[in-house]
Amino acid sequence: MVGTLLRSRRSEHHAQVTSVELFFDLVFVIAVTQISHALVEHLTWLGALEAALLLLAIWWAWIDTAWITNWLDPEKPLVRLMLFVLMGIGLVMSSSLPEAFGDRGLAFAIAFAVFQLGRTAFMLWAVRGRPTLYRNFIRIIIWYAASAALWVVGGLAGGEARLICWLIAVALDSMSPALGFWVPGLGRADTRDWDVDGGHMAERCGLFVMIALGESVLVTGVGFTELAWTPDVILAMTVSLLQSIAMWWIYFGQHAEAASAAISTSPDPGRVARQAYTYVPVLLVAGIVVSAVGDEMVLAHPVGHLEPATVLVLIGGPSLFLFGAALFKLAVFAHWSVPRFGGLLAVLALYPLATGLTPLLLSSLTTGIVVLVAVWEAVELARHPERYPAAQHRE
Repeated sequence: MVGTLLRSRRSEHHAQVTSVELFFDLVFVIAVTQISHALVEHLTWLGALEAALLLLAIWWAWIDTAWITNWLDPEKPLVRLMLFVLMGIGLVMSSSLPEAFGDRGLAFAIAFAVFQLGRTAFMLWAVRGRPTLYRNFIRIIIWYAASAALWVVGGLAGGEARLICWLIAVALDSMSPALGFWVPGLGRADTRDWDVDGGHMAERCGLFVMIALGESVLVTGVGFTELAWTPDVILAMTVSLLQSIAMWWIYFGQHAEAASAAISTSPDPGRVARQAYTYVPVLLVAGIVVSAVGDEMVLAHPVGHLEPATVLVLIGGPSLFLFGAALFKLAVFAHWSVPRFGGLLAVLALYPLATGLTPLLLSSLTTGIVVLVAVWEAVELARHPERYPAAQHRE
């Protein structure tokens, strides 16, 4: 039966994330680690651009699958099999990342194209009895076919041609949801037709943020293990861990459940899911990944002269995270976050002062600002709990 692969929407509670979805995520733990290490080894403007491009590609592969499992039931054997096949392809993608702009570019491109097109083709088969969903996925597979061609052409090419092809391809992948996957003759998808389980989508995106935070803690732990435990190194480890905790607190500790409730009760959950859980989280993840790179650099050289690249990393990581966190709150609750935008401005204000600081001191200052944002929001929530009703019942 066609409909048997779809999740039931009858329950009053949102669909739970299943163990097979968590198992699937492990492939992307490898991907985030590979991108972080690649950025450390190629800390140039070109290296940063390549890392950002690859992170976007990995993000779209993951979030598009999260949307699929929002509709399909991962407890069904055929859906599980589809996820296992995607894991295998994803492992090829993740393993190709360090040499994606080198000898393994074609392997990465083919794996990515097969991942996106294969998953979408499976979804077309699964929803062939649901006209609205089927029509939406016809639009989607047309967009993915266009970008897949560019990924493969870029993989066959090399050097600057590969970068240009892949930049256009990832731009297509990034623009298509915002454009409603518009196709001549088929029109565009309406977010109100997407029938999204908002709570499930919120939980899935939270898990990817957790993957990035886990990479940050892992980098700190491995670096601390390999170095002599001098006072500077111990302090650098402590500062790094504090920043990870503060980032966790900002995303999970304050408004995560309220955000989940907000999307679940929205009259247009598809629109909120597209904005808050499709576009915005990649900024949070990018900020955490860049911060992890900064943590690794500070652990290795806590004192001494600050290189321009180190300054950009130490300021850029927290800035990206706070910017993403502020946009997330705006997308879900429709109001500006003074603590998050204020923290962003405070971190950016450190840039002209950074040349006279040590790496550890600059890291400590940016971490202090992120911690203050977390505390500020905790106080704000305690004083105005009515703004986030679901957050009152976390316990």
